[in-house]
Amino acid sequence: MESNKKELDKSQKVFITGGAGFIGFHLSKSLLNKGCHVIGLDNLNDYYEVKLKMDRLKILRNHDNYKFYKDDLSDKERLNFIFSEERPDIVVNLGAQAGVRYSIDNPDAYMQSNVIGFYNILECCRKYPVEHLVFASSSSVYGANKKVPFSTEDMVDYPVSLYAATKKSNELMAHCYSKLYKIPATGLRFFTVYGPFGRPDMAYFKFAKKIMNGEPIQVYNNGDMMRDFTFIDDIVLGVENILSNPPAEMETGARYKVYNIGNNKPESLMYFIQTLEKCLGRKAEKQFLPMQPGDVYQTYADVTELMRDFDFKPSTSIEIGLAKFVEWFKEYYGL
Repeated sequence: MESNKKELDKSQKVFITGGAGFIGFHLSKSLLNKGCHVIGLDNLNDYYEVKLKMDRLKILRNHDNYKFYKDDLSDKERLNFIFSEERPDIVVNLGAQAGVRYSIDNPDAYMQSNVIGFYNILECCRKYPVEHLVFASSSSVYGANKKVPFSTEDMVDYPVSLYAATKKSNELMAHCYSKLYKIPATGLRFFTVYGPFGRPDMAYFKFAKKIMNGEPIQVYNNGDMMRDFTFIDDIVLGVENILSNPPAEMETGARYKVYNIGNNKPESLMYFIQTLEKCLGRKAEKQFLPMQPGDVYQTYADVTELMRDFDFKPSTSIEIGLAKFVEWFKEYYGL
């Protein structure tokens, strides 16, 4: 497919919130390697090991065209200062309190970061106009939808976790601000992203740690689950292609669009575990448990629109992706 999409202009400033997070780190690193100017923001909270975030930052700070702010999205004054000081051209909002299960016990963190924080981002994009706001939504907005693959045309009015509800609210808020204040906005519903320097709260990372420590792993719904696991490199490539290409105006008058960004190929949880065992060279002791509250049986991304508009082709199999993760994991933890 011939693409008429614009390449990223290296003179532009890209502001990435959640910059020391998993996707934020990989996107920043890739943009910096291409010679772009990146401004990062992260509150470096202790939801998971802070050392991992600091080690990601250390790598990013090796680049002269990188600038970092340790601040919180919910601090409106600081965010205003950063926007007035830096005047970013493109904003990528990846900063959020992540995790479905954590949201059941810690709702406050989600309201502060994902709702108030995102509102503050929208307000700053209104005051200091940007060429494009790209923001992280999540596959969790599909809740317990039975129809697969999940399409952005599907109704997503019945979230099964507060995390999902905050992500759906982000989409609604972004549409409203795009319509009222002409902010071009693109939402990305991420599907189970994994890879090196990943998030230790995610199943594959927890499994790897427990398997190497000889501890049993918890397998929910007795292992009967399907996930659209997406390797980080495929995600970064997809996001980069979108940055300089804000959406056209919709019938509603907003320049707004939501895409699924996933592998488009769900794998069974048990096959995923077997592949991880093979890569680690160890067998897992499995503890089979019922489905967790807030969890869903299957995720499966329909990425037809992303393929059509941006020639998106996720190409990393879980065999290759997990091998790359395990290689990093063993080196990082000195195993």
